[in-house]
Amino acid sequence: MATASGSDLSRLLTVAAAQMGPVKSLSTPRSETLERMLKLLEQAAEKGVKLLVYPELAFTTFFASYIIQDPDELAKFFEQASPSGPYAFINSPNIKPLIDRTDKLGIDLYFGFGERWVDDGKTSDFNTCVYYSASLRKCIAKYRKIHLPGRYEPLTTPGFSQQLEKRYFTVGNLGFKTFRAPGLVDGALKARDVDLAADPKASQGKGDPIIGMLLCNDRRWAEAWRCYGLQGIELLLEGYNTTAFAPQYEGSPEWQEEEALFHHRLSCQSGSYQNACFSIHSAKAGVEDHGSLIGGSSIVDPNGHIIVEAKTKEDELVYATIDLAKCRKGKGRVFAFDDHRRPEHYSRLLEQTGVQEPPFLD
Repeated sequence: MATASGSDLSRLLTVAAAQMGPVKSLSTPRSETLERMLKLLEQAAEKGVKLLVYPELAFTTFFASYIIQDPDELAKFFEQASPSGPYAFINSPNIKPLIDRTDKLGIDLYFGFGERWVDDGKTSDFNTCVYYSASLRKCIAKYRKIHLPGRYEPLTTPGFSQQLEKRYFTVGNLGFKTFRAPGLVDGALKARDVDLAADPKASQGKGDPIIGMLLCNDRRWAEAWRCYGLQGIELLLEGYNTTAFAPQYEGSPEWQEEEALFHHRLSCQSGSYQNACFSIHSAKAGVEDHGSLIGGSSIVDPNGHIIVEAKTKEDELVYATIDLAKCRKGKGRVFAFDDHRRPEHYSRLLEQTGVQEPPFLD
């Protein structure tokens, strides 16, 4: 186990990424995958972990890499929710055993899954993750993936790796909203303890942890991190399924995988540094029927250093005790946003999507 310490011991928290090896195929029993997740949860309890992060689409293979024509077959990979039951999926037989066990162990969870949202007869499918609070015994936050990679129409060349998230998922519609998670750190200030009229800054970094969530490709987008940074994020959680090798692109399998790991680390380390927050990244890794996925699950500190990283591409608990007080250094110096940001010059970020090059020279 790695430890990242600071001066304020009341902000210590033991966290972990529950890296998962491959879920081999579309036909892999959900019960088999759930048993592996429960085993990782038990290992986390043995290490004193209070917050455990599972991968994107944790309960299934990465089905967005398959061409699934049968609507009934596709429906098997989604859990239902609706405005009347936004978190109804925690009672699904595919998920409830995990919830029941984490309640007994007192460990908060982040996990990703396919969400089928039914609202007034209209169905939307999302690539979703949620945060479950063991102390409150309920989900307290939901995030839907916004930066969907890949394409809608399948590639026609045999043997090519498919990435069809645009085919199977709707772009997330919940934005980037932080939240506070109770029961994780001792001595956290509550609303009753704070007089914001006196000095709002005096209480910053002293409450319950400020958390944000992303999914896979989102981690590559600086805009997503900055939205959270502007809300004072202290801990970002992210699960991913990232291709290790796609034969339609240049380079050997070994080179592509190393390049994918490099870009993964670069995204996680720069995002953490530029927003002065810790981050936890949890992979589904190894070889599934559709192709191979990188490992590299890690915990990153607010200076951008990797504290601990997975050593395998199998089921592996990657854990560390972190000190959230370390976030204050960056937030009070280089990335003191209220002192240094210049939003009057950032309008292009909201007004423009694609590249607009300057005019050609005469």
